[in-house]
Amino acid sequence: MSDIYESRPKSTIVNKPAAKRMPVYERMRVRARGRGVALDYLFYAVAAVAVFAFISYLYSFRELALLYLPVFLQGTLATVVISLVSIVLATIFGFIGALGRLSRFAPVRWLAITYVEVVRGTPVLVQLLLWYYGVGFVLSSIGFDPFSVAFQIMTTLQNNSLVPDAFNGYFYGILGLSFNYGAYLTEVFRTGIETVDKGQTEAGLSLGLNSRQIMRHIVLPQAVRITIPPFTNYFITLIQDSALLSVLSLIELEHATFALALPQIDPDNKMFVFILGALFYLILCYPLSLLARYFEKRIAVAY
Repeated sequence: MSDIYESRPKSTIVNKPAAKRMPVYERMRVRARGRGVALDYLFYAVAAVAVFAFISYLYSFRELALLYLPVFLQGTLATVVISLVSIVLATIFGFIGALGRLSRFAPVRWLAITYVEVVRGTPVLVQLLLWYYGVGFVLSSIGFDPFSVAFQIMTTLQNNSLVPDAFNGYFYGILGLSFNYGAYLTEVFRTGIETVDKGQTEAGLSLGLNSRQIMRHIVLPQAVRITIPPFTNYFITLIQDSALLSVLSLIELEHATFALALPQIDPDNKMFVFILGALFYLILCYPLSLLARYFEKRIAVAY
């Protein structure tokens, strides 16, 4: 028997190459990785072509863009001011509503629940019209005129020229947006406060702190970190919803875009004006979107 094995030619014992001994799933993974890299390069190439085509498109209408740029900048400034004032008031409404939702007193709690459910269950456009035509009419019938009050205040400061003629529209429009988004922020703040572990509240009580001190020094600092990402997302949506104030004949970015686009006879020019208006909204909202992602990553690391 040993002679038989010794007589076997050595050339028949062949080592298989390493590639042939590679398991099937490894080969599939290598191929998938190669296809993924190829798709990535294809995506970047298509994106580069798309960006170049869009820049070329904007450059072809450069004269029209330069002509309308001051109007767009004025509308953008109005949108920024409306959005900033609205988000500040909405934060106040939302914080008060969150405290009401967490209140131990049933009437206050049910009042906050009614506020949240009614506002979130009705369209924001209807609410804006109710504020402008409904609440505005009631207040004017009892002698309250926001324009007159603002004009007198600015006259005292010798700057009454800064009060626009459509001040009443801005006043009720901002109140409508703030009241609407305050309902959404109520739930955001309530969730953030309830997310904080109750054991920390009990630890604060054991240290002799009262409920106000616990809320201020322990609960709120942690709740603010949790609520920043959804707060930023709602701020982005509020900027976009500020376009609804155009129904009240307020001059903001959406109103300026329509005012410039509708008289255009050439469909290409009309489309360009709408695209330019959308581009200004993107310039306002995209940095906030990046900020929201940054805070989400920071909070994910912290927790």
